[in-house]
Amino acid sequence: MTKPSPLLIWYCNNMGNAGNTRPIVLVVDDVDMNIMILEEILKDSYTVISAGNGVRALEVLHRIPVLPKIILLDVFMPEMNGYEMLEVMKTDRALRRIPVIFITTSDSETEALSAGAVDFISKPFLPEIVKLRVKNQIELKNYSDSLEAMVAEKAAEITLTLNNTLQTMANIIEYRNLESGSHVKRTQLFSKALIDYVLDSSLSYAEELHTLEPDIINKSVALHDVGKIGIPDKILLKPGRLDHEEFEIMKTHTTIGKNIIESILTNTDGIYLQHCRDICFCHHERFDGNGYPRGLAGDTIPLSARIVSLVDVYDALVCARVYKAAMSYDEALNIIQEGRGTQFDPLLTDAFFAVADTFKQISQDNQ
Repeated sequence: MTKPSPLLIWYCNNMGNAGNTRPIVLVVDDVDMNIMILEEILKDSYTVISAGNGVRALEVLHRIPVLPKIILLDVFMPEMNGYEMLEVMKTDRALRRIPVIFITTSDSETEALSAGAVDFISKPFLPEIVKLRVKNQIELKNYSDSLEAMVAEKAAEITLTLNNTLQTMANIIEYRNLESGSHVKRTQLFSKALIDYVLDSSLSYAEELHTLEPDIINKSVALHDVGKIGIPDKILLKPGRLDHEEFEIMKTHTTIGKNIIESILTNTDGIYLQHCRDICFCHHERFDGNGYPRGLAGDTIPLSARIVSLVDVYDALVCARVYKAAMSYDEALNIIQEGRGTQFDPLLTDAFFAVADTFKQISQDNQ
């Protein structure tokens, strides 16, 4: 087996502090002479490191602090050949981005390119061909990286603008509803406290919550009542109980909210759209199936909406509204307990009582 080159040993031990900005080329070949020739050809422009087969090369890739710009990979090697190494690289998000040039014979060029290599270098090596092919592929990689960075930067700017717009819209709804503007903030803090407890507990929902990206759920909570923008003031601001006809109109804020979300977030991240839509549309569903707008029951109600259903009711109970005075915390807790298994998910209700003191503190700190 080919031993790591002295340059590789130096690189792994010192590169983290060396400040070397030269592009790194990894040469993988089981023939020492081939490695020496390629090192000699490339040494003036690149930091060249080497490995004697695919297994050793993967060890190097997981050990060095900065990944190579390109890999020159022999096809036929012991332990793990070039094709096998390339297949392993494809399963790693970082490694699969590194362009690979196969070191090959002319009769295997088609197979090499079909396997996913960006180019090939035939043996015996012609120095100018080696230099040009490595240079061209590194320039392409640099250009691709710069484009991706620009796209990521623009996407981040757009996301920030969208988030600020949506947060402003949510706050406008609260002010229009004669709220202090803190309802949105409180429900987000309540949701985070409840979600954090579930994630840290042995509740069956913990694994599901992890897959649903809880940070995005919490961001989506702000838009739960965005549909109220379509409710007439005479109903939204009525100082008293709504009659049947008025209540039926008020209930449409769930569908209006869903439609608004779908029109605004169509081109955004799928799970953000999913959570915003689910929360807007389903946060007035009840666990026993007697809610609205669709009469969903149990776990057919999205988990994000079941969370918001509980925290939204809690906030409505302990805070004054245009149509009611605030209840005491003890009264609110009694109502939440009475709703366990009927209005609210029983497991989430139990989690709520585990963090009820945190909810109380959040309410007091965010009037």
